[in-house]
Amino acid sequence: MASGAGARLRAMRGPEEILEGLNPAQRQAAQAVRGPVAIIAGAGTGKTTTITHRIAYQVVTGAFPADTILAVTFTEKAARELRERLERLGVGGVQARTFHSAGLSQLSRLWPAATGEALPDVLDSKAPLISSLANALPPPHRFMPRGELANEIEWAKNRMVPPAGYLGEVERTGHEPPIPAELMLRVYEGYERRKQRIGRIDFEDMLALAVRMFGQHPETAERIRERFRAFTVDEYQDVNPLQQALLDRWLGERREICVVGDDHQTIYTFTGASPEHLLTFPDRYPDATIVRLEENHRSTPQILTVANALGQHLGGFRKELRAMHPDGPSPTARPLADPGTEVAFVVGEIQRLHAAGVPLEGIAVLYRINARSEPFEEALADAGIPYQVRDGAFLRRPGPRSALARLRRAPEDLSVVAAVEQATDATGFDPLSEPDDAEEVTRQADLGRLRALAAEFSSAHPDGDLARFLAELVARFSAERSGRGVNLLTYHRAKGLEFEAVFLPRLLDKELPFRSGRAVADPLEERRLLYVGITRARRHLYLSWPSEPRSAPSPFLAELGVGPAPRVTTTRRERAAAETPAGGPLFDRLREWRKRRAQADGVPAYVVFHDATLASIAEERPASRAALATISGVGPAKLERYADEVLSVVAEAP
Repeated sequence: MASGAGARLRAMRGPEEILEGLNPAQRQAAQAVRGPVAIIAGAGTGKTTTITHRIAYQVVTGAFPADTILAVTFTEKAARELRERLERLGVGGVQARTFHSAGLSQLSRLWPAATGEALPDVLDSKAPLISSLANALPPPHRFMPRGELANEIEWAKNRMVPPAGYLGEVERTGHEPPIPAELMLRVYEGYERRKQRIGRIDFEDMLALAVRMFGQHPETAERIRERFRAFTVDEYQDVNPLQQALLDRWLGERREICVVGDDHQTIYTFTGASPEHLLTFPDRYPDATIVRLEENHRSTPQILTVANALGQHLGGFRKELRAMHPDGPSPTARPLADPGTEVAFVVGEIQRLHAAGVPLEGIAVLYRINARSEPFEEALADAGIPYQVRDGAFLRRPGPRSALARLRRAPEDLSVVAAVEQATDATGFDPLSEPDDAEEVTRQADLGRLRALAAEFSSAHPDGDLARFLAELVARFSAERSGRGVNLLTYHRAKGLEFEAVFLPRLLDKELPFRSGRAVADPLEERRLLYVGITRARRHLYLSWPSEPRSAPSPFLAELGVGPAPRVTTTRRERAAAETPAGGPLFDRLREWRKRRAQADGVPAYVVFHDATLASIAEERPASRAALATISGVGPAKLERYADEVLSVVAEAP
């Protein structure tokens, strides 16, 4: 065979060979070579296998020539995988592209001739145009991560809403912007003016221009329809109105469309995505072939029992995942005394799994917002366990990164605590704020943690300077390895991945479903996030939730059939009465110490220790680090951080 790309192609298989190894539902989908077709592909049911074999079957049966088929994905990685799988089936020439790649290719070829104008250059990023606009916002909004403002602009543009219609769309949908809507409108308008002034377009403009071109210049749409006769759209549950408009222009009056998706995994509505396009497909095409893939090739029956229990509450297309793997261990669902105890439990189970042969790279800890990675980073580093943070490790996130840049320029005569306070103040730290946006919650929490680390360092090293503090920070979080170790990542980042073991900690109300400030996340989408998390696990699944002041277990736990231990006490006074030993002066001394330490660190008191842990310390009266380490809620990190002070308080008590 010729060299180059063609050399990678195997000999084209015959129709029956293409269907080999497919289960009955996959085979039905592959043989439905003419549209309209909707493949409802549950988690782990082999959707990519199904659509590649369907496309290959379209080609080998002569339904469509390979070069007249366009398969659209959401990422370049997915498009590349689709092409590679088709090549292994002996099929070359199929176009597999993202929406944006396909749109840009079509615009580049057709726009100049149709309009007589050159196509503007595409911006690499919105951030440079947004940055100065954000700096002009009133505090505290001027510190809002630029990426969140860019995401909000994308939300509007993906819904085909210009600045003039932004406030109306926010009100109509009940959408919560990352900053007050009037301020967000100011940023959106300013961004559009600046973009127009420099003669550039962004990725959303690119699709909008394509839609406009096909509408105003019908001959361009005919060119595309002559070129492509059949379309396949992967992850159709994540299509937004702008992408659907482009797809409609490609199709015209034709019906050769196959969509693949799972409405239970729609977790990107903040970008403008909506499962409604998938859910209403049978309404738009009443004679469509609908195929449900329900044979799961990823997880054990025990894990799918949990997933199916939650799936009953997700609505949409009914699907019952059936395991093709043998039995595995029962999932673990456990309430824990406090966040520190929960982190220690997760680390301990990771060590146990690894000792039993599970590779660290096959273990994942998922969380709702990036701020939750830091306790696991520190605990894994303390335990000498390599890890990788897929959404940005603590020191690389916006808050700490900006503060560290300032610290490296700070005067040498400043104390560590003073330098860190100045740096975090300059980057907008506000311990009393209640941000509406998840990324700002993370940034504020990270800045507060940096202040706590500075106070801890200064307590342990009274003569330590800023250079030593920065070196210790790097060492403290140095267990991170690129592409190696335990995976720490958000639910959103975990979509499309799978792991041998998955930990889902902090299953608390206000965490999942997420609520902060004025922002209240859509419970249905938050439930889908949990569903995505559960279905990432192949063999081991851990659900856990710590006891926290003013927090209750996630309401989703009840839907899973998990019975969180009832909270016997609900008020602070009741908890204190239940936890304080009779005549507990030591408990009072410990609480006073905790108050001072929390104020010095700039963190809430419960971050230091929960009342339950202080009550146990007061009752046990540990006289050594070893004895203190046996108390629930005193993990390795807290032992290192607070042991000397706690033991001193205990020793001085009457």
